[in-house]
Amino acid sequence: MMRTMGLYVHIPFCKRKCLYCDFPSYGNMEQKYEGYVSALEMEIEKRGSACKGWDVSSIFFGGGTPTVLSKEMLQRLMMKIKNNFSILEGAEITIESNPGTIDKEKAEALKQMGFNRLSMGVQAWQNRLLTTLGRIHSIEEFQNNFMIARGAGFQNINVDLMFALPSQTFEDWNETLKKITEMNPEHISAYSLIIEEGTPFYDKFEKGELQEIGEELDRKMYHYAVSFLAENGYEQYEISNFAKKGRESRHNQIYWETQPYLGLGLGAHSFFGGSRFHNTYDMDKYILAHGEITIIEEDREAETKKDEMEEFMFLGLRMTKGVSFDEFYGRFGIDMRQVYAESIATSIQSGLLKETVSGIALTARGIDLSNQVFTEFLLDK
Repeated sequence: MMRTMGLYVHIPFCKRKCLYCDFPSYGNMEQKYEGYVSALEMEIEKRGSACKGWDVSSIFFGGGTPTVLSKEMLQRLMMKIKNNFSILEGAEITIESNPGTIDKEKAEALKQMGFNRLSMGVQAWQNRLLTTLGRIHSIEEFQNNFMIARGAGFQNINVDLMFALPSQTFEDWNETLKKITEMNPEHISAYSLIIEEGTPFYDKFEKGELQEIGEELDRKMYHYAVSFLAENGYEQYEISNFAKKGRESRHNQIYWETQPYLGLGLGAHSFFGGSRFHNTYDMDKYILAHGEITIIEEDREAETKKDEMEEFMFLGLRMTKGVSFDEFYGRFGIDMRQVYAESIATSIQSGLLKETVSGIALTARGIDLSNQVFTEFLLDK
């Protein structure tokens, strides 16, 4: 039987780190690029030899901003992956990019390397909001890069948007959605801004220099996005993700459906061989380890059946199709309605869950209160 998995490749570099970002990424570190890419090549070799018998259905280069690397460095990494992993024909191969980091030559090179999906971080249409967020690009640069990508042959482009931004009005959000849908990308991700500890945004918020958008406006923006995008041909298939038919992100579905995936690079997380683990977050340690798995890997923990059931529920419920009774039974050999009888009944009664043809799914109200619903499915609450 064919076993499939996803590959995530972390490139932790940016031109400049955004003010709200809490991912393991660094600006102005060009001097580390070569050492990092060499170490990553060695990790790819070692991980690849441990994955014989697995076929890769999806590859995702995330960051950071992977396109800050030179095309030669990206070529080296792609070649290393192709030589060390079995990649399925027709696999989805995505690279994240920020406007201002792609030109015609690089876009064409990415296409030649095998990338067939581009994910562009735009966040907002208004330049004043991009400045507030600490973004390095203008909306004009995004428009230019989008057209360059189309010209290079990318027929599957995702655009990341954010709402509930400081000083963002409902009219700003409306304009953003309108202008982006006019550009006709295949996929749109729309996330509410979360102010994370340890970011410049958090410090400003603590000092009172930054006002959070109220919950009411946040929800109004979200509900408007759901209906506006539906009217414009984008089907919501997950809480924050919308796609044209057949253009759902295969890579993200691997996470939500708790399928196996391997994370390569600094701080990358994996769920493989029945265990969850991640690589070190220490850049120098990662580079000096030369891909030695025993040095870079941390916090390996075998998943218990209880862990797996919980994750199956609250990751699966993120998707609008919900979770399937048959899939749960196939995975765990027990009826979901037996394990979660009370949680399901309570959530349906309070209008947060609904029954579907094959299982259960969040209602519109359930999506708004999704974190509350997910805690219902912790087995030792």
